[in-house]
Amino acid sequence: MGLFITFEGGEGCGKSTQSRLLLKQLEQQNIPVVLTHEPGDTALGNELRRALKRRRDSFISPQAELFLFAASRVQLVAELIRPALEEGKVVICDRFTYSTLVYQGYGRGLDFTAIKMVNNMATGNLNPDLIILLDISPEQGLARKRSLKDRFELEDLSFHRRVREGYLKMAAAEPDRWLAIDASLPKEKIAEIIWDRVSRLLPDLSA
Repeated sequence: MGLFITFEGGEGCGKSTQSRLLLKQLEQQNIPVVLTHEPGDTALGNELRRALKRRRDSFISPQAELFLFAASRVQLVAELIRPALEEGKVVICDRFTYSTLVYQGYGRGLDFTAIKMVNNMATGNLNPDLIILLDISPEQGLARKRSLKDRFELEDLSFHRRVREGYLKMAAAEPDRWLAIDASLPKEKIAEIIWDRVSRLLPDLSA
C-alpha cells in the first residue's frame, strides 16, 4: 500500500495551497503521487459538490448533507484513492472523513457515532496515515476569502468556532497521526514543517 495523507482545517486555512506544494515536492523527488479533493473529483462527486456548496434558498437538512458527502466519498475512494494506494502511490486528499465529523458533528450537531458509522461504510474503513491540520481562527480564515461564496463560508462565526474546536480536540486525541500547524505562519515555513514530517514517512512505502 502507498501513503495516504489528508489536509484538514477551517475556511481559508490554506489547505489547497499546501496540498499543491506537497504535490510539487513529491514530484520533484520522483515519487508517484496523486492529489485529489472532497467533495468532488469524480463525475458523481462534482455534481454533488455543486449541490452541497452553492448558495440556495431551500434548506438542506444536516442528515441529507451527511449522506451527500458520504456518497461523494464512496465514489472517490472506489474510483481514485484506493486504486492509487494499491499501486503504491502517495495520495494527498484535501479534506476527508474528519471534515464530516467536525462540520456535520461539531458544527451541525449530528450524532458522532452515526457519523463514524457512515464514514466507515463510505470508505471501507480506510483511514489516513497522516492528517495535517492547518489551524487558524475563523476570523482570520474568513478574512482571507476574497468573497464568501458557498453555504459553509456563509455560516455564522459560532459555527466556524465549533468546527475549529472539533479539529483541535481530535488532533489532541491522536498526536501520532495528526500534525497541527499554525496556519498564520508564512506558507514557506508551513510547507517546510509538512515536508519534514512527510519525508520521515516515505521509507514506509517500500515496506
